[in-house]
Amino acid sequence: MNPAEFANISSVERDFWWYRGMRTILFRLLDPYLSGRKISRALDAGCGTGYFCHLLQTKRQWPVVPLDISWTGLRHARNLGVALPVQGDIAQLPFADRAFDLVISQDVLSHLQPGDEQLALREFARVLAPGGLAFVRTPALNLLRSRHSEFIHERQRFTRRRLLQLTAEAGLRPLRCSYANSLLLPVTFAKFRLWEPLLRRPAASGVEPLAPWLDHLLYQPLAIEAAWLAAGHNFPAGQSLIFIGEKIM
Repeated sequence: MNPAEFANISSVERDFWWYRGMRTILFRLLDPYLSGRKISRALDAGCGTGYFCHLLQTKRQWPVVPLDISWTGLRHARNLGVALPVQGDIAQLPFADRAFDLVISQDVLSHLQPGDEQLALREFARVLAPGGLAFVRTPALNLLRSRHSEFIHERQRFTRRRLLQLTAEAGLRPLRCSYANSLLLPVTFAKFRLWEPLLRRPAASGVEPLAPWLDHLLYQPLAIEAAWLAAGHNFPAGQSLIFIGEKIM
């Protein structure tokens, strides 16, 4: 990822509507699958600034190992007091087989060169204990690429069919796979495919503080989506794609 983006994320990650909303969706989807499971060790594969790990370690008391390839991101994690940060490549994880009960990877596969995403998914499966869970979120649908995508050095996006094929080949059995960040699709499509090409501005980060009323307004569709997904429904399209799978015994 573009190193310049870490500072942008760090400045807003706690309260920005998108991060709050996607965390809500993550927990509403993942928590039912964690019921009755013992998570002795979890991996955040591509932890970025480490804020999400900070939440898991302090609010949920999860034994999470934060890993990122970038020292820039890990410096932010250390400043937050995140425990045990590790520098490493998700396509060559520096951990033993069956070391984790849960692997979480959010918007990291999209930064890999095409072809390397399969290496990373196989690594996720390798380090999972039998029956362990993988939570993978990726940007979805090439037609939704934006100036922000260019700025953060996003190399690829995924469809549901492709992600299911890749995870199956890696040895992960699907429990849930749905698009998300879907209700705002008409607005984002108009922005990314009409407005941005018309303005012809250079690539730039889309992460910046908003007026509180607008931030609250934009959060509401994600809160609705979280409830919809938690009720067992899926979305047929969206800006994000979420996969929850289980390591095949």
